[in-house]
Amino acid sequence: MRSRVSAYAIAVMEEQLLLTQLADSSPVFEPGRWHLPGGGIDPGEQPHETLGRELYEETGLELLDARLVDARAYTVHRLGIDWHLVGLFYRVDVKPGPLVVTKADDSTSAVAWMPLSGLRESRLSPAAVDSLAMIGAR
Repeated sequence: MRSRVSAYAIAVMEEQLLLTQLADSSPVFEPGRWHLPGGGIDPGEQPHETLGRELYEETGLELLDARLVDARAYTVHRLGIDWHLVGLFYRVDVKPGPLVVTKADDSTSAVAWMPLSGLRESRLSPAAVDSLAMIGAR
């Protein structure tokens, strides 16, 4: 079993949640699902640094502020690997700007602001589903 600690950004603006769509190369969660911006914390990297790096790579947006709101653990089997993932969830403020996936050929294929009222759990990663309860949207 492989372990991974990830930092995830929960960004809400005008009743919309910032989500990224997982590409085929997603190491843990199922491709095609909408997920929170974020990812694995590199050795020697602080979670806040991970948030800033991943936000820019996956959305093109700049991190302004982050507040830890929760942590969750997931056990997932993907691509022949059993994962134990610990996710650190941060409520974040981002600098407004155009959305663009800046790191090509990675685990993110698209990014969008999606209305909270129209989100279907069946299209979300487990982490994104859990984030809805953290912000009082479910």
